[in-house]
Amino acid sequence: MGHKYDLIIIGSGPAGLSAAIYAQRAKLDTLVMEKNYASGGQVLNTYEVDNYPGLKGINGFDMGTKFREHADELGAVFAEAEVRKLVDGGAVKRVITDQETYEAKSVIIATGARHRKLGVPGEEELSGMGVSYCATCDGAFFRGKTVAVAGGGDVAVEDAIFLARICKKVYVIHRRDELRAANILQHNLFELDNAEMVWDTVVDEISGDQQVEKLKVHNKKTGEASELAVDGIFIAVGILPNSDEFEHPVEMDEGKYLIAGEEGITNIPGVFAAGDVRTKMLRQIVTAVSDGANAVTSVQKYLLTLK
Repeated sequence: MGHKYDLIIIGSGPAGLSAAIYAQRAKLDTLVMEKNYASGGQVLNTYEVDNYPGLKGINGFDMGTKFREHADELGAVFAEAEVRKLVDGGAVKRVITDQETYEAKSVIIATGARHRKLGVPGEEELSGMGVSYCATCDGAFFRGKTVAVAGGGDVAVEDAIFLARICKKVYVIHRRDELRAANILQHNLFELDNAEMVWDTVVDEISGDQQVEKLKVHNKKTGEASELAVDGIFIAVGILPNSDEFEHPVEMDEGKYLIAGEEGITNIPGVFAAGDVRTKMLRQIVTAVSDGANAVTSVQKYLLTLK
């Protein structure tokens, strides 16, 4: 300890890197904490990004690299360490890591989120090669093809409805005999001619040669095993925010998302949240980038109150 930063950003995904860029342009003394060797967050595992304005068709690794290069060119300072605890000391916040403790006047938590996975063979190996967790991100790559959606909540049904507009066939695989989604969504799904429900069924394995080709499934009630020939599977069984990776005083909702609006303001003065880790309607790269900019604007306003 000794040096006190204006701002510490925890996380170096799109929200954290955007915040770093805006912080550098605002001439704030900033440190970006990242626990991984590469910046970019979830985007690094995205095979191709087709909905970010101006960068159509870019792969996720290249996008993450471009974001990091922009921050580097502006002089952003990074430290690779795992945060263990955030302590609110009023005008001074302490960020305790596995290596040392840092002090700052303000903190932006931009640790992102992760998709809940099925945990079946082939899921990791074929991620980005037919296995997707975001229909709005990747659906266009499956135009005219046959896909499956695993899940039974609002997101799963919304994904299935979206995909049915562009895909030849959509299987909706659900482990129960009724959906958890809102009634209006269920009604809209059941009206579709090219959507087929696969009730009481779970996925046992995802297989294919460099691309998803089929799913091995079984019916939980009858025990019958079968296969579905598909070109891709969209897994929509929940999202887990990375809000529990270290101890902190920020209020969270029932889903463990940090409670913060568009300005990124949390219940702790001087602590802000940006990106997928906060409460919000849409979790996309473009909204994470916007969050980073908004959070730094809020930081600047906060710092003025300390003078």
